[in-house]
Amino acid sequence: MARADLVLNLVETGMRGDLTRFKKTAEAIAAEASARHQHILADKLKTLLTTSPNAEGRRFTQDASLQNAFYETQPQKTLSDLVLPESVITLISEVIEEHARRELLRSYNLEPRHKLLLCGAPGNGKTTLAEALANHLSVPFFTVKYEGLINSYLGQTAQQIDKLFDFIKTQRCVLFFDEFDAIGKEREDLNENGEMKRVVNSLLKQIDLLPSHVVVVGATNHESMLDKAIWRRFQVQATIPSPTKAMAERWFEGFEKRIGHTLGIAPSTLATKLSGLSFAELEEFGLDVQRKYVLGLPQSENKIKSITSHCLKFWAERYKPQAK
Repeated sequence: MARADLVLNLVETGMRGDLTRFKKTAEAIAAEASARHQHILADKLKTLLTTSPNAEGRRFTQDASLQNAFYETQPQKTLSDLVLPESVITLISEVIEEHARRELLRSYNLEPRHKLLLCGAPGNGKTTLAEALANHLSVPFFTVKYEGLINSYLGQTAQQIDKLFDFIKTQRCVLFFDEFDAIGKEREDLNENGEMKRVVNSLLKQIDLLPSHVVVVGATNHESMLDKAIWRRFQVQATIPSPTKAMAERWFEGFEKRIGHTLGIAPSTLATKLSGLSFAELEEFGLDVQRKYVLGLPQSENKIKSITSHCLKFWAERYKPQAK
């Protein structure tokens, strides 16, 4: 049972219509239930708090400063949409299973892993992987907006981080930090001032306090810039590689299935000709071909090879340093 003072406070704030204090009291009861290993009660309370019609909207409107700190995207991608090394797929699948079977883990006093750090060059699927994770977990996908979080006034950024995490803790969600190095920089960097050190300290503290129903995913292209203490906070660390020839070939095979016709040139040939490009660039190449194909219908049905060859020549010239 919850403490008597919490129950009394819940009734009192509910009768007065004080939604903010009512929710905070309910969250405190849920936290106490978790501490007592009453996980079914805690989960039901958290679900009610995060899925009621007013739960999200009122929290947003009550603190206008948070409205520009992050945005929500409806997750559509799945793991099958990505071309990744088997080791990365296995790692993410394990995290998904841990959350699906969290009650079993909790019966053994264990929690699912919920802090992930993704490293790798831009354009190769870090954001898409985070979105796919949210989709498989059936939770909202929130992306942090640094322009709404980082403030030029002394101390304001750390306060915004605290506000953001206070809200996020009430949600079952995936919280995504793209370009995580922008906010998690090494505190010993001589070019950084005391304010950035306070920001990193605040961030580390908040990550430590996150409940497991919040999955936080950081993505970085510059892992060497991250503070050393950041690495210890993330239970799952994965490198998302640039496409190999075999991976690019698989990607083109999948792209042809998506558009419903071949590109007229073997995927293996395209993968060789466009080696060095990221998955995002391969996607743009494929869409470039498809646009020209669609605009030329019906005559283009028999000209797909020449269309692809024309685009290939243009792209090989455009990305001469990378593509061959």
